[in-house]
Amino acid sequence: MLLLVFINTDMILCITHSQDHYTIDLVQQHLEKLGYPSWRFNSDTFGTSYNIRYTVDKGAAKLRLHQQGRSIHAADISGVWYRKLWALNTPDQLDAAYLPVFNKEYNTTLHIFLDALRHKPWINKLGADHAVCSNKLWQLDAAQQSGLTVPHTLLSNQGDEVRAFYEQCQGNIIMKLHGALSRSMSGGGAFFPTTRLTAADFAQLDSLAYCPMIFQECVPKAYELRIAYADGAFYTGKINAAQDANGQTDWRAANAQLPWEPYELPSTIQEKTYALMQRLDLCFGAIDMIRRPDGEYVFLEVNPQGEWGMLQKYLGYPIAQTIAEKLVNKIQHG
Repeated sequence: MLLLVFINTDMILCITHSQDHYTIDLVQQHLEKLGYPSWRFNSDTFGTSYNIRYTVDKGAAKLRLHQQGRSIHAADISGVWYRKLWALNTPDQLDAAYLPVFNKEYNTTLHIFLDALRHKPWINKLGADHAVCSNKLWQLDAAQQSGLTVPHTLLSNQGDEVRAFYEQCQGNIIMKLHGALSRSMSGGGAFFPTTRLTAADFAQLDSLAYCPMIFQECVPKAYELRIAYADGAFYTGKINAAQDANGQTDWRAANAQLPWEPYELPSTIQEKTYALMQRLDLCFGAIDMIRRPDGEYVFLEVNPQGEWGMLQKYLGYPIAQTIAEKLVNKIQHG
């Protein structure tokens, strides 16, 4: 006989995916210590291992999520940690002709479920998170308005525009996709690194008609910084890939495991970054910056779902604890 266990106490929903590890565990463990049990929601398996029931009757809407003998009601969710949202797994036995319908309807249902929680405290709010991820040019504009220095940047699908930009920057530019092919903290996964553009690449620029790309001046670097921002708290790691040929343009492409070093971000840069995060309406983000040899800090981008586990693991920063505490504070005090 199937035993259903209903969770009656307030829960924190932790949105992630089935291959996530380390960071999700640390946050959930600390939430438990704070007296807040959590429910791990693996978004990639929503269509293959969850049942959802949403009713509207006599003016009252009720939503229940069920998985493996456990059920939770939307009314019992007191807060949401939005770690990552992942592409849906699809059933192996499903006819390929029905895959578009499966994906469309389950994605719609998933967002109906998440929208039912919109009035709960979130880190980060779904709309703000997605708006920032979908527009890196807006990020750069907002960073400038917040007083941060940003690289000269071009987004284009025209080879002639890129050639002119190349001349303007005296041949010193890099290229990258807008939508990252992500790399995990362990270095795995599909990946298209930031790459230097050379005159030899000009013959391929006509292919931009099929895939617009971002082009930026290549900022000289003394070192690179990854900053985990958690609702006003800053945890910064320094990495120097200058000695690795593949890592000079993008540290994630380095052949060797490069060491992280603790770093204290100057208060003036913290203040400008805080203003940026307020402008973007983000409580959390993984921020990339470069420090130039002349000492100037250059903002590159913020990823609301970016990796920070390596900073906690190798530098001992209490990032997971801070995320848990900040979310609990929002639940208790709004």
